[in-house]
Amino acid sequence: MESFVRSRRAALQEHVQHRQEVHVVLGNEACDLDSMVSALALAYYLAKTSLESRAAFVPVLNIPRSEFPLRTESAFLLQEQQIPDSCLIFRDEIDLHALHRAGLLSLTLVDHHILPSGDAALEEAVIEVIDHRPLEREPRCRVTAELVGSCATLVTERIVQGPAELLDRQTAALLLGTILLDCVNMTPEAGKVTPKDSQYVALLESKFPDLPARSILFEALQTAKFDVSGLTTDQMLRKDLKALSSDGLILAISAVYVTLEAFLQRPGLQQDLCAFCQRYGYGGLVAMTISFNERNEPFRQLAVYSQQAAVRTAVCGILERANNPPLDLSPLGSLYPNLCAYHQGNTVASRKKVLPILKDFLREWGTAAGTMHPADKDSCGMTRPEPKDSSAGCGESDENPEDSDVAGEAGALEYEPRGRRDPGRCPRHGDALLEDDAPLPPTPMNSLVDECPLDRGLPKLSVEAIFEKFSHITVVRPSASSSPEKK
Repeated sequence: MESFVRSRRAALQEHVQHRQEVHVVLGNEACDLDSMVSALALAYYLAKTSLESRAAFVPVLNIPRSEFPLRTESAFLLQEQQIPDSCLIFRDEIDLHALHRAGLLSLTLVDHHILPSGDAALEEAVIEVIDHRPLEREPRCRVTAELVGSCATLVTERIVQGPAELLDRQTAALLLGTILLDCVNMTPEAGKVTPKDSQYVALLESKFPDLPARSILFEALQTAKFDVSGLTTDQMLRKDLKALSSDGLILAISAVYVTLEAFLQRPGLQQDLCAFCQRYGYGGLVAMTISFNERNEPFRQLAVYSQQAAVRTAVCGILERANNPPLDLSPLGSLYPNLCAYHQGNTVASRKKVLPILKDFLREWGTAAGTMHPADKDSCGMTRPEPKDSSAGCGESDENPEDSDVAGEAGALEYEPRGRRDPGRCPRHGDALLEDDAPLPPTPMNSLVDECPLDRGLPKLSVEAIFEKFSHITVVRPSASSSPEKK
């Protein structure tokens, strides 16, 4: 696997230069560990088994390179397997649309099956789909779809059907770690794991008995996922970010994986929050922190930040008065005049449950605001400049913006994906609070952030109930040509 990954950049350049076909294996825009490993492993398999094809098989990670440090569990697992991120190819390093216009592109989609609107033209190039979620519509190509816990399980199934020597230890370690993380360490009570996931985890372990024990590998990946020690405040807030908008206000809602006390003690925090809101056009920020006590129970806190007193007061009021569900907020002291801090007594109220509260608030805000657009001013009360100059007016910050296209579309979004926003996409005007037109949301974090199955403790599920829930069988729909190559 390592030598294959190292060779992809040169192979891509050679094929582009000589106008030869490029077969891209592309994961979804969330680009979580499942999407990333599935793309790498399947591209490796196709390159080794499609001997009659002259295409260069290239795995592409569907985020800009600048976003990779936010995928801390992915960075950890690749580093453990000695696969350098410098050899990876990210979405901003390859022009898929230009390749398609030149007639050189073939696409295989993993961990999703519908391209977002900005990539709709590329659907003509899609020749195969492997996905583990329900099909929203019928792709016109070969499809492997099954409701398993991890797309990596389906990729493992494909690989083991090929020559035995293709499954090396590096590839097996990547696949095993991914399935374990997606399936919450194969815990049946979590409601994620299926018999097929268990089957291929056992197979990988039997072929490579020296792989780390499940619990050790799972805990290491979980720790890496929540490790934000090496991230800037901007990166920490963007690691797991959603955004809501009305006609007059854009709110960011970030999950933060440290205690609120630790977050508030970060050096230069007030300056960083100002720069963050200005850079992406947010009128306010709700930071929902999650940590664990000595009994490994979730501990939630919440902070509301805005330079606009009216926004800050209104958001705080709606959260304090919330009753569906009640958040049970207790005010905490804050060192910053533009930030209100709370302890959240209702630990079951995840961000997923807070979002509808804020969504309803923004509907009312948009009606009341009329033609007011607070987001047109930065968080320091100054007219927002172009993204390239977004640090101006917030003091000494010299960090360059990495996602300047986010602000341009935020007004038309309900949920902001954590991955790349395509700058070629046209924003939809007049459709405040409509869901982003990417038909599938980012893959869940499998954590307590967005209502993990373990959020309320281990549910009482029988084995029969679990097997019934995941009783779907694989659906394989070959196209007119069963070959994976583009004809």
